[in-house]
Amino acid sequence: MLTPSVLRRSSVRWQFTTLYSTLFVASGATTLAVVGLIAGGSVDVAPAPDNGTGPVPPGAQERIASLEHQLTEAHTQQMHQLLLGLAVGLTVMGLVSVVLGWYAAGRVLHPLRAMTAATRRISADSLHERLAVQGPRDELRNLGDTIDGLLARLEGAFTAQRRFVADASHELRTPLATMRAAVDVTLAKPGPLPEQTRMLAGRVRAELDQVDRLLDGLLTLARAQHGVLPGSETVRLDELAAEALDERADAIARRGLTATHESGSAVRVYGSRTLLRRLVQNLVDNAAQHNEPDGWLRVAVHADSDALVHLVVDNGGLALTQDEAAQLVRPFRRIGAERTRGSDGSGLGLAIVAAVAEAHGGTLELHARSGGGLRATVTLPQAGGNQEATA
Repeated sequence: MLTPSVLRRSSVRWQFTTLYSTLFVASGATTLAVVGLIAGGSVDVAPAPDNGTGPVPPGAQERIASLEHQLTEAHTQQMHQLLLGLAVGLTVMGLVSVVLGWYAAGRVLHPLRAMTAATRRISADSLHERLAVQGPRDELRNLGDTIDGLLARLEGAFTAQRRFVADASHELRTPLATMRAAVDVTLAKPGPLPEQTRMLAGRVRAELDQVDRLLDGLLTLARAQHGVLPGSETVRLDELAAEALDERADAIARRGLTATHESGSAVRVYGSRTLLRRLVQNLVDNAAQHNEPDGWLRVAVHADSDALVHLVVDNGGLALTQDEAAQLVRPFRRIGAERTRGSDGSGLGLAIVAAVAEAHGGTLELHARSGGGLRATVTLPQAGGNQEATA
């Protein structure tokens, strides 16, 4: 049934249907007009020939006139019936042409709809997939081949970018280790060292530690973006959240923050324990670092009826707009001076969270709180009952 919602969803198909129906009705109306013009002329009766028998008797003349009148009326009635039949047939076929046009347009657009659905399924993590349109080499197949070529170029660009990040991060660890060793050797030399030298060595060592954390974050981000899940198993996400809060209890207390943990029954997800632990730790670190003095943070883990697990981390702090909050998943993206002053983060925390969540088939959503601060919600598929819990 051609409902308005269907027509709106298939605007191109509706345009084709309208075009087909309009052309059919126009051609039928033209045919009807031509038939009417050709068959609508008057009937001329030739006078009886004069064969020398004298004038036609009056009675015969009246009889001829009556027959001519009857013939004209019969012709007119037949014309009316013919035109009425053509009009009814044209109306019926006009309605049929809408249905046939809708069907024909659907057949024509079916390959295009299949290509659209396949393109929507392809994401940054599945660029290896192709449309692979079959059939004659027509316009639709050329379009499919063009999209496949674009996907191949995108796959190459994404792969080269991720490989560069991973390789560069790995290669930079060697010179960092060398510089750290040189600083340690300098500080370990016998005899007193100038105070300025000790201060400089301490600052260099702190900066090296910061760069090392940055490289570690880049390696984790590249691994998650590649979809590499080392040691996949069933993991209790509520326990990881409790562990992250316990490990950071001293740092949270030094900041004067109040931390609460809410969790129901055991909540399990399937994936890499290493990456999932990093996901939870980054969310807790972000909530603690970008907070207000004597502020608060809350970590909640629960499962819903749709077999989804939700990890929600709320914290107070700087007032953000929703657009600013949404940009925080970008690497090295910070909003406001409060998110940069005195922070020992690398600027990759939430980007890593988003990448790890996506690698596990989940999502990360960031919402600016009306009273200031941020709400980060990670949604992951719940582990199936046939998977043995190892937590």
